[in-house]
Amino acid sequence: MTDATPDTVTGFHRLSPDQILNAVESQDWITDGCFLALNSYENRVYQVGIEDAEPLIAKFYRPDRWSDEAIQEEHTFTLELAADEIPVVAPLVDDYGDSLHQHDVFRFALYPRRGGRTPELEDPQQLEIIGRFLARIHALGEQTDFLHRPSVDIESYGVETSQWLLNSRQLPLGLESAYAPLIDDLLAKIKDHFRAAGDFKMLRVHGDAHPSNLLWREGQLHIVDFDDARMGPAVQDIWMFLSGDRQFRTARLADVLEGYTQFRDFDPRELHLIEALRTLRIIHYAVWLARRAEDPAFQLAFPWFYTAHFWDTHILTLKEQSAELDQLPLIWD
Repeated sequence: MTDATPDTVTGFHRLSPDQILNAVESQDWITDGCFLALNSYENRVYQVGIEDAEPLIAKFYRPDRWSDEAIQEEHTFTLELAADEIPVVAPLVDDYGDSLHQHDVFRFALYPRRGGRTPELEDPQQLEIIGRFLARIHALGEQTDFLHRPSVDIESYGVETSQWLLNSRQLPLGLESAYAPLIDDLLAKIKDHFRAAGDFKMLRVHGDAHPSNLLWREGQLHIVDFDDARMGPAVQDIWMFLSGDRQFRTARLADVLEGYTQFRDFDPRELHLIEALRTLRIIHYAVWLARRAEDPAFQLAFPWFYTAHFWDTHILTLKEQSAELDQLPLIWD
């Protein structure tokens, strides 16, 4: 985390067109004055027009989230992957070898623009290809550890986040008495699943490999947005492609691992973690929204968050996950 001042945070919320364009031009690019805000809320991300060249993507980092060292670890990881011809979208490096830049109080990075559509989760061939590239990411990811980025674990995703929510008093009146014991029950079950998985390997993972962070275009795959890269089990980058009923999830798991195991072994004990990790993400997501409740961009993008209905639905979803945690893990033949 960074020690951001209130003025820095306010400035980030009010990032102006001139500041966006001036930051890009500080890296010796000549903009055409046009920019487009992209669908990102944790950071501010813009497509910026460049004279006589393809547009660039400018990513301005939220000041109170990652340290410079943590951001640089993400950049180094993606640059290593790109050098290994894995189709990630890595930041551009300037003549001094720098990928993280500063303009005024804003830290930012520039990326080439890559477009595409999300993968077809019912297409076994696409899932097999995804599996191959995830395995190659993990094969490189296990060669060293992150030193400045956290892990996907019960403490940070489940215990700390749920306690923050309970202490913040952002739950609607009457729901705390339902939320607190439910979280205790879920965390106990999650710990059981982690124990069942045994001594699984932790490695550098994408951390947020949901389908929208994989783009297909003209038969080519691009993997974007390593902002949530952390230390975690390999299955963290796999389970988000597994949805639907149990039969469908089992079939899709086989598709992904068909490609994955061509490049890296998969520890089947990690199958115990799938629903545990899914539950932790659900808990973490609601608290992430609550922590950003004062950000004007969140207020515009997530107006439904500020309703009692959201929390009613959230608690219902957690109860459904409690039932899922009572089931046996998926089977991989």
